[in-house]
Amino acid sequence: MDDFWQSFLLTFVPLFIVVDAIGNLPFVIALTEDSDKSERRRIINVGVFTAVIVGLIFLFFGRILLNAMNISMGAFSIAGGIVLLVLAIRYMTTGHMVQVIKEEMVAVVPIGTPLVVGPATITTLLLLDIQFPIYMVLLSFLLNIGITWMIFSSAGLFIRYMGLGGLRAVSRVFSLLLAALAVNMMIQGLELVGIVGGGELSAVSHQLSAS
Repeated sequence: MDDFWQSFLLTFVPLFIVVDAIGNLPFVIALTEDSDKSERRRIINVGVFTAVIVGLIFLFFGRILLNAMNISMGAFSIAGGIVLLVLAIRYMTTGHMVQVIKEEMVAVVPIGTPLVVGPATITTLLLLDIQFPIYMVLLSFLLNIGITWMIFSSAGLFIRYMGLGGLRAVSRVFSLLLAALAVNMMIQGLELVGIVGGGELSAVSHQLSAS
């Protein structure tokens, strides 16, 4: 039993950090600020469901899929960073992160991926799969997704107490943080492909490649 809880903590905590539901909540609020309550709930549900599907695909077939398509984790990280950077710049210049499109598209990209399950989460899943039984990684991942859904579902409370003006002001500030997050993801991708130095990330990439 002690081994179970130790393995659980060693898989749950890293995934909790990289999923970062609390840190991503302002971005979800910004993406859904023009939606009513029912639309926001639908966006969150579709986004979380997308994150589950993407996470499970990469957990069970990630290395096979990326190797078959000749796509490195570094390239995936750079692509995800570019998507987020474009969204952040659009919000700072136009006041909207996305154009008026179906809420399902907003939910899939960028909420489902790369915000909830992005390159960092995928890399962590692949690394944990090497070190721990897959059922333990799966349990920790699904629990983190459940926590993420509960946090995102409370977005309406923040909107109610902050008001539309306050929300938009905070969203503008967080758009800068989103841009920084995007740049960081691209830097991580450059480290993973070996263009710039990165000790820990390079070690992770080497271990994944060697497995």
